[in-house]
This record gives sequence, C-alpha cells and structure tokens, in this order.
Amino acid sequence: MPVTSQLFRGFPRAKLWGSSLFPCQRQLPCCPTSHRPTSSPPHPIWPTAMPVRGYRKSPDLHSYNLTPPQVNSILKANEYSFKVPEFDGKNVSSVMGFDSNQLPANAPIEDRRSAATCLQTRGMLLGVFDGHAGCACAQALSERLFYYVAMSLMPHETLCELESAVEAGRPLSPILQWHKHPNDYFTREAQTMYFNSLRTYWQELIDLSSPGESLGPREALLSAFKRLDSDLSLEAQVGDANSFLHYWVLRVAFSGATACVAHIDGSDLYVANTGDGRAVLGVQEEDGSFSAHTLSNDHNAQNENEVARIQGEHPPSEKKTVVRQDRLLGLLMPFRAFGDVKFKWSIDLQRGVLESGPDQLHDNEHTKFIPPNYHTPPYLTAEPEITHHRLRPQDRFLVLGTDGLWETLHRQEVVRIVGEYLTGVHQRQPLTVGGYHVTLGQMQGLLAERKARASLAFQDQNAATHLIRHAVGNNEFGAVDHETLSKMLSLPEELARMYRDDITIIITQFNPHVVGHQRQGGES
Repeated sequence: MPVTSQLFRGFPRAKLWGSSLFPCQRQLPCCPTSHRPTSSPPHPIWPTAMPVRGYRKSPDLHSYNLTPPQVNSILKANEYSFKVPEFDGKNVSSVMGFDSNQLPANAPIEDRRSAATCLQTRGMLLGVFDGHAGCACAQALSERLFYYVAMSLMPHETLCELESAVEAGRPLSPILQWHKHPNDYFTREAQTMYFNSLRTYWQELIDLSSPGESLGPREALLSAFKRLDSDLSLEAQVGDANSFLHYWVLRVAFSGATACVAHIDGSDLYVANTGDGRAVLGVQEEDGSFSAHTLSNDHNAQNENEVARIQGEHPPSEKKTVVRQDRLLGLLMPFRAFGDVKFKWSIDLQRGVLESGPDQLHDNEHTKFIPPNYHTPPYLTAEPEITHHRLRPQDRFLVLGTDGLWETLHRQEVVRIVGEYLTGVHQRQPLTVGGYHVTLGQMQGLLAERKARASLAFQDQNAATHLIRHAVGNNEFGAVDHETLSKMLSLPEELARMYRDDITIIITQFNPHVVGHQRQGGES
C-alpha cells in the first residue's frame, strides 16, 4: 500500500457578499449534489440583505406540507453518533461519545464537520467548518486540519520515526481514527499533494525541536491553524501540472471557511476558534437546570476587540473603510478565516496567479474583482483564539455549531434543549409567551404542546437532530411546530437560503464520574 494511502487511511446567510468565486463546472468530491441549472441567472455581486437575526419570518410561498415521516427522513439524513468503547465494562474516557448532524440551506451545503481520535498521541478532535464563496475551503479543512494538529502534538521522537518510515518505504501506523458519516466526502485526487505538504510540515517540526520536546495543546493548535492556511496559499501560488488539481487549489484558496475545533484530553478541553463558529458548554446546576458557558468569541463586527484589532493593524487613514456595514472592507462577515486570499494577497499576486491559472478562470468576473479600499493587505488572518477549560463533573456536554445554529437559537435555549434531551428531565419553568396576547384557547394549546414535548426525545435518537428540529421548527412560543418545520424543510433551494443558513452541530457528552476522578486523583 502506498505511503500516502496508509497515512490518510480512514477517510470514507451569505458570509461573503457575492456569489461563489468558482462555480463548479464538473462534479467535484466536495460538491456531490447538483448545482443550480445553467439556465438560472447568476447571483448579483450585491444581493438583497439577509433577514436580521432573531426576526426570521415563516415562509408562506413555494413550500409543501410534509408528513412527520418525511420530516424525520430529512432531519435524520446526515445524523451520526459515536460512543467511546468501554474497557472491562468501564468507560475510562472523559468523553462518553458525541452526536452530530447537518442540515443544508445552500446547494451544495457549504458547511463541513470532522471528528477523530488521535492514535499517536492522546485525545479527541472535533470541529465544525463554515464555508463561504463555495464549499472548497471548508472541504479542505475537514480533511486536513486534524492531521496538522496531530503532527503538532507529536513528540520529536515520534516525528523522527515517521520520517524514517517514509524514507525507508515502511508501513505507517495510522495517525487518526476518523469518525465519519458516509456523506462526509474527501478529495481523492488531492491526497498526494496533501501528504507532501504535511510531510514538509513535520520535517520542519523535527528541525525546530529537540529530543524529548513536544508542543503543548495550545501551541499545537495555533501552529496547525496558521501552517495549514499558509499551505493553502502556497499551493494556490505554485499550482499543479494536473489541470484539475490546479483548478482545485485555486478554488480552495479563493473561497474561505471558519473553523471551531475542540481538543479533549482527559479533563483538559481546548477550543480553537477562527471566525464565527461557537463552542458552548452545558453546565448542570445543583437544581438540575442547565446554564451556558461560552468557550469562544465570535470574530465579527459585534466583537469590539476584533474591530479594534483590525483597525490597529492598518493605517489611521483606513479606519473608516477597513470595517464598513459590519463587514471586513464592506464584504466579509467573519473577521478571521482560512483561505480568502482576496483579503490576504497583494493585488499583483492575485492577478499573476489568476492569469497563469486554468482557462476556466479567465471568463469569471468574480475572480478579477478586487475588494474596495484594498491598500495594505493582509486584512484577514486564520490565527485562532484559543481557550482552555478544565472539565468539572457539572460540565455535562459541549455544543460546537456553525453560525446557522446560533442565528436561530440563543445559547441558553440551546443548552436547555440539549440538557433536557440528554437527562430526560424537562424543567417546568413558568410558561411565558414573550409579550404576545394569547387567548385561553391558545394558552391551553401551549400547555398541551409543553406536555407533549417530552415525546420528541423519543422521536430523536440523536441530540444534534433534536436540536436542529428546534432550531428550524420552533414557533414564536419556543415550541416545535410541525407546520413551521414542514414549511422550512420543503422550501426550494433558491428560497431556503433566504430564511436560514446551513446548520452543522456536534454535541459531545462528558462522563462526570471519570472527570471527577481525574480531578481528584490526577491523570494516570
């Protein structure tokens, strides 16, 4: 078996104003579903503004009534669950398992997800990736980022053994055990290129370290994020003799993606976030209720520190133009992202790379577009903000979600829904109607809905599916309404994106007994 296949064994709301920079002209591994017919008019560069968060209107046109089985079929199509194996009848891991799911709004979906167990070191990696201007960059992250993290965590000796095995052509031990849904695709044609870039990285790690040395989780995550983004840029500049690969690396680099990644090793939880994905911890209080503890910061215009950071990195003359209309240079919503070389490369470099690129690029006006007020690049970074949290017995679960989730549900509501699902205990808080005037008949209906809410837990065997059901189907009173859910799920592709974004969720459940033991006795 070739070295590359051994190492990589186990793969089975607009963020950017304007359409995809590279619309697919052939079926690509990351874009398995059909694209908009060629007879459809292209998106304008400046599309109609999206509905404001929290004010989503229920769609009334071009939707159909779905039966409950049809709704369930749609919601469960991409769900995946993994339970950590027990040893001698005991679970010795702080992680009991995870549930994940995706619900597309874009066609094809631009979100991606990944989950893997580190085999050469320790710990579990989980991540959600939100693409924009196409799916290519998010696809590349979902395949590659965890390998870069795993390499960064390896001690010097293990890296040397890996390099020696490659040099001698010996079989390699797997680096990661992937936990993938059959719909989680990979780019087969690019595996050799991916391997070569990764090998160059671990060779440099060897040169920069000494025997007995290894990076800690914080440094490893930081190094992996920055290096992979650098490799995406370099691969696009160098190109490839294979025309498909040359086109592919340009698609990856000129599209973009945010990343929210968790590394869990024992009771140590690290979250590395680039962009506006979010990690929220579900904490169970003494009275049995759940509270939300956010472990990441959104990198967008609502974060004053991010605005100040970007303005401080550019001359005072650009203070009024670097962030306009709550977007980077008036275009990009997240202030940190992978790819997006249109916000990182000089104008001359962009033009030079595109002019020497495949013929498919030459007639694409979007590739030639330069952001306004583009004077002192780079304006964008993939450097993550990293948070460390020492798990406690009351920390029951972690929710990783792309912004499509957080645009529809408040973090406290997310934690309550998941907590009630996992424990089977539904808190009987006073019934509120959010300032609405309701009749006695409506109040009776609300009480009946709340009484029936517990049955939804039996309907869903996956916590992420249960959460998506609420995110898409909640009515104005916070209860799942089948009519609302049916309408939202039956919208045609061209309308669905007007009402919501792609939603990707990973819910990781912790073992409080193991966590408590680790805190008392220390790591074994």
